[in-house]
Amino acid sequence: MSTTYHPNRPPTRQGVANAAPAGPGPVDQTVSQLQADGYQVIVNKVGTAPLSNCAISAVRPGQTYSRTDSGAPGAQDDLITTVTGKTAYVDVAC
Repeated sequence: MSTTYHPNRPPTRQGVANAAPAGPGPVDQTVSQLQADGYQVIVNKVGTAPLSNCAISAVRPGQTYSRTDSGAPGAQDDLITTVTGKTAYVDVAC
Protein backbone atom coordinates (compact mmCIF):
# COMPACT_ATOMS: atom_id res chain seq x y z
CA MET A 1 0.00 0.00 0.00
CA SER A 2 1.28 3.45 -0.84
CA THR A 3 0.33 6.88 0.35
CA THR A 4 -0.10 10.02 -1.71
CA TYR A 5 2.51 12.72 -1.29
CA HIS A 6 1.10 16.14 -0.35
CA PRO A 7 3.34 19.08 -1.34
CA ASN A 8 2.23 21.05 1.72
CA ARG A 9 3.03 18.17 4.06
CA PRO A 10 6.20 16.41 2.88
CA PRO A 11 7.70 13.61 5.02
CA THR A 12 10.09 15.41 7.35
CA ARG A 13 12.06 14.98 10.53
CA GLN A 14 9.06 16.38 12.42
CA GLY A 15 6.86 13.53 11.23
CA VAL A 16 9.31 10.91 12.44
CA ALA A 17 10.12 12.70 15.69
CA ASN A 18 6.45 13.13 16.51
CA ALA A 19 5.81 9.46 15.85
CA ALA A 20 8.42 8.39 18.39
CA PRO A 21 9.82 10.87 20.90
CA ALA A 22 13.40 10.44 22.04
CA GLY A 23 14.21 9.63 25.66
CA PRO A 24 14.02 6.68 27.98
CA GLY A 25 11.40 4.21 26.90
CA PRO A 26 10.83 0.81 25.43
CA VAL A 27 12.80 0.58 22.21
CA ASP A 28 10.67 -2.26 20.86
CA GLN A 29 7.46 -0.21 21.21
CA THR A 30 9.00 2.70 19.32
CA VAL A 31 10.25 0.43 16.54
CA SER A 32 6.85 -1.29 16.31
CA GLN A 33 5.02 2.04 16.11
CA LEU A 34 7.29 3.34 13.36
CA GLN A 35 6.87 0.10 11.41
CA ALA A 36 3.09 0.35 11.83
CA ASP A 37 3.35 3.86 10.36
CA GLY A 38 5.04 2.39 7.27
CA TYR A 39 8.71 3.04 8.05
CA GLN A 40 11.57 0.63 7.49
CA VAL A 41 13.41 1.04 10.80
CA ILE A 42 17.18 0.85 11.30
CA VAL A 43 18.38 0.68 14.93
CA ASN A 44 21.84 2.10 15.73
CA LYS A 45 22.98 0.78 19.12
CA VAL A 46 25.87 2.07 21.22
CA GLY A 47 26.85 -0.13 24.16
CA THR A 48 26.80 -3.79 25.06
CA ALA A 49 23.71 -4.10 27.27
CA PRO A 50 20.63 -5.93 25.99
CA LEU A 51 18.31 -3.81 23.87
CA SER A 52 15.65 -4.00 26.61
CA ASN A 53 18.02 -1.99 28.87
CA CYS A 54 18.71 0.74 26.31
CA ALA A 55 17.28 4.25 26.07
CA ILE A 56 16.39 6.03 22.86
CA SER A 57 18.74 8.94 22.22
CA ALA A 58 17.32 10.05 18.85
CA VAL A 59 14.83 9.23 16.13
CA ARG A 60 15.96 10.49 12.73
CA PRO A 61 14.41 10.42 9.26
CA GLY A 62 16.02 8.47 6.48
CA GLN A 63 15.46 8.33 2.74
CA THR A 64 11.94 8.62 1.33
CA TYR A 65 11.33 6.93 -2.00
CA SER A 66 8.60 8.10 -4.33
CA ARG A 67 7.48 7.96 -7.94
CA THR A 68 5.62 10.45 -10.10
CA ASP A 69 3.39 9.26 -12.92
CA SER A 70 -0.08 9.43 -14.40
CA GLY A 71 -0.73 5.71 -13.93
CA ALA A 72 -2.24 6.08 -10.47
CA PRO A 73 -5.93 5.17 -10.19
CA GLY A 74 -8.09 8.25 -10.68
CA ALA A 75 -5.17 10.38 -11.91
CA GLN A 76 -6.68 10.98 -15.37
CA ASP A 77 -4.21 13.38 -17.02
CA ASP A 78 -2.70 14.64 -13.75
CA LEU A 79 0.71 13.62 -12.49
CA ILE A 80 0.54 12.01 -9.05
CA THR A 81 3.51 11.56 -6.71
CA THR A 82 3.24 8.41 -4.60
CA VAL A 83 5.50 7.56 -1.63
CA THR A 84 6.70 3.99 -2.13
CA GLY A 85 8.97 3.64 0.91
CA LYS A 86 10.39 5.54 3.86
CA THR A 87 13.12 4.89 6.40
CA ALA A 88 13.66 5.99 10.01
CA TYR A 89 16.77 5.61 12.20
CA VAL A 90 16.42 4.93 15.92
CA ASP A 91 19.58 5.65 17.92
CA VAL A 92 19.84 3.88 21.28
CA ALA A 93 22.41 4.03 24.07
CA CYS A 94 22.97 1.26 26.59
